[in-house]
Amino acid sequence: MVFSEQLICLRKQKGMSQEQLGEKVGVTRQTVSKWELGETTPDMDKLIELAKLFDISIDELVGKEAPTGTGTLCRMYERPYYEYKSKRTFHGLPLVHVKLGPGITRAKGVVAVGTVATGIVTFGALSFGVLSFGAIAFGLIALGALGIGALLAAGSIAIGLLAFGGIAIGVFAAGGLSLGVYSLGGCAIGDKIAKGGYASAKIAIGDETRGDAVFDIHLDGQAEQIKAAIYKYFPGTWDWIVKIFAR
Repeated sequence: MVFSEQLICLRKQKGMSQEQLGEKVGVTRQTVSKWELGETTPDMDKLIELAKLFDISIDELVGKEAPTGTGTLCRMYERPYYEYKSKRTFHGLPLVHVKLGPGITRAKGVVAVGTVATGIVTFGALSFGVLSFGAIAFGLIALGALGIGALLAAGSIAIGLLAFGGIAIGVFAAGGLSLGVYSLGGCAIGDKIAKGGYASAKIAIGDETRGDAVFDIHLDGQAEQIKAAIYKYFPGTWDWIVKIFAR
């Protein structure tokens, strides 16, 4: 266990708030908060005061040794806890930071794994990264229950330039309910082209349609007509988009 986790557990064991602990050792509540978040560490004088306050050695306080005696055992030691932080860094970030355990664990690295993960490739309940995976994921490419991606998003709810999900919102959106410039889905609502069970757009292809140019999704032999309509209304549309909707 690292110092920050040990400090949280020992403080709670004593029934003290961050403010009360700060008063005991002569620092502000904000300083204690930074210690517990792992943003800063105390100097030696404060470590000595903390060790005396909790009646443990400095090595035990910083997690180098397991606490001894029945009165100082922190219950967090009984729960699964794991942390790995690589010594090699990239622009100040560890190449790999994995932090798993009870409560909220914060990991920050090029590759980061934790409850809250921040970095380039991230995995976490709340995840921020270039490539991000999590229950709630934010990134250039985001995959999660809620995925918000600048380029690509996929999830139950997906928001991005390219969005794929139960509910998809994007320039190109595909999902059960899709909202976008170009939309595909059970219910597809598009600014330009939509295709689905219900389709509403300038050009609509579906079972039930609403638009200026409408096509029955079940009829064969319409590919050329759909292409002609797309090029008529929206000259310069990318070929891959035309192929998807005319198929």
